[in-house]
Amino acid sequence: MIHRRITALLTLIVFAFLAVQPAEAQRRKKKSDEDFTQTLEVFPDPPAVLTVPVDKLSFYTVPMSGQGLLSQQVRDGLDRLLRHARRNEVVKIRAFVAGTGDMRRVQAIVSEVFTKKKKALPVLSVVQAGSLPMDGAQVQMEATLAEQKVQNPNGLALLSGQLVTRDGPLEVRVAPLAEESLANLEAAAKAAGAGPESMLRVSCFLSSLSDAGAVRAAVAKRFPRIQPLLVQTQRAPVQTLVECEGVARLSTKPAQDVVLLNPAGLAQSKSYSQVALVGAPQVVLAGAQLAFRYTEADARLAFERLEKTLNGANSSLKNTIFLNTYPLSTQLAALVRQVRPDFLNPARPPASTLLLFEGLPSMDGAFALEAVALPSSAP
Repeated sequence: MIHRRITALLTLIVFAFLAVQPAEAQRRKKKSDEDFTQTLEVFPDPPAVLTVPVDKLSFYTVPMSGQGLLSQQVRDGLDRLLRHARRNEVVKIRAFVAGTGDMRRVQAIVSEVFTKKKKALPVLSVVQAGSLPMDGAQVQMEATLAEQKVQNPNGLALLSGQLVTRDGPLEVRVAPLAEESLANLEAAAKAAGAGPESMLRVSCFLSSLSDAGAVRAAVAKRFPRIQPLLVQTQRAPVQTLVECEGVARLSTKPAQDVVLLNPAGLAQSKSYSQVALVGAPQVVLAGAQLAFRYTEADARLAFERLEKTLNGANSSLKNTIFLNTYPLSTQLAALVRQVRPDFLNPARPPASTLLLFEGLPSMDGAFALEAVALPSSAP
């Protein structure tokens, strides 16, 4: 009897031991897996500045998509862009984001896609707009490319935004304003010696997209080869407006590396020029430099950071030939106008576009600056 009990007890112990072994092995394997820390690949940030050849630049407005969320649309847009670019280099992307997606994802995806495809990273500007002219679209991208072959043997004309506004209650119909803005843009190009067929890019910023079809038709009528960029600047704009800016190919080389014009019949200002004729071999492209918070000292710091960035490319704000500014309020726009003469060349103010926008990639962002400048070796 005692012998049977001892045998049964030993049998139970053996079975219990055998049952514990797989569990113990599994526990050790799990602990080993936990000890291994998986690291995600870190991709480089886009460059703050690039020096590019003027005679090889081309421009492309990336077709929008209404499918998926922001990340998918950015990836789809970059795929279209790189297929268009083929072996040419993308040197700048300007992305306008609408909706509630995290704008910071744009930079992360640009860095990932270009790095994985072993492409040089472009400079990048990301701005939040009020709306885009396609249902479901959350991003509209505009690209500058450096082609392998010469595109602009005589240089380029950079044309300031032609602002047309209406006082009084906010209007949703902007087609008449767009007609006027585009007429002024055509006059600026004509003063530069560039005909409608020489226009390479047209970007129109609107207070409402209700007339988007009519605005596209107006662009096609004046500049038949252009696929324009249309963006509503704010969800709830404070003023009815249209402002169209452009880039044109010159038919005659300028007498100097840069010639700044203010043609008769267009708005005259001591703060900016209407046209910059660029005959220099190279220009420096700077991506968006953000200003944080809302004091004069903060605004000056943003200009100082952009100056330091340009210095790293052998350039300077005094050599700026085109300046885009994206403030988020009328007060911030006034602050920019107050501060910028201290950093630019007041005797040779650059061409410029300054418009209120919805937001920036940082919650603390107040305004953003992006510049085109000449290298310091150029006069």
